[in-house]
This record gives sequence, C-alpha cells and structure tokens, in this order.
Amino acid sequence: MKIPSQKRMYRDLDSGVISGVCAGVARYFDIDAVWVRAAAVVSLFVATPITIVAYIAAVILLPRMV
Repeated sequence: MKIPSQKRMYRDLDSGVISGVCAGVARYFDIDAVWVRAAAVVSLFVATPITIVAYIAAVILLPRMV
C-alpha cells in the first residue's frame, strides 16, 4: 500500500525575489524559478489585470514555507 505524499504549494521566502510566490510554484512543480518568473513577466504583459489579481491572491492564500 502506497502512502500519499504531502506535496503542498508554499511561498518560498528564502529564495523569493518579491514575496516568494514564483519560487514556491517552481519548487512545487520541480522546475527552475527563472522559468516561472519569465512566465509571470510575459503574463504580466499579455493579461495584466488577471496576473496582478492572481499574484495578490497567491500572496494572501499561499502559506509561508516553514
């Protein structure tokens, strides 16, 4: 019987630039944070209001990494 993993998304304040959202998402998906940050910047130019609301929501809703 397999035990389910406790994989959770957090804000990674240690390696974060602004508030750790992109670093936490990168850690969750096991990719380099540079790619997540680049996608966030591109998204900021393509869909500015949605990106800003989603980022602020992530800052509020995602717990800090302990």
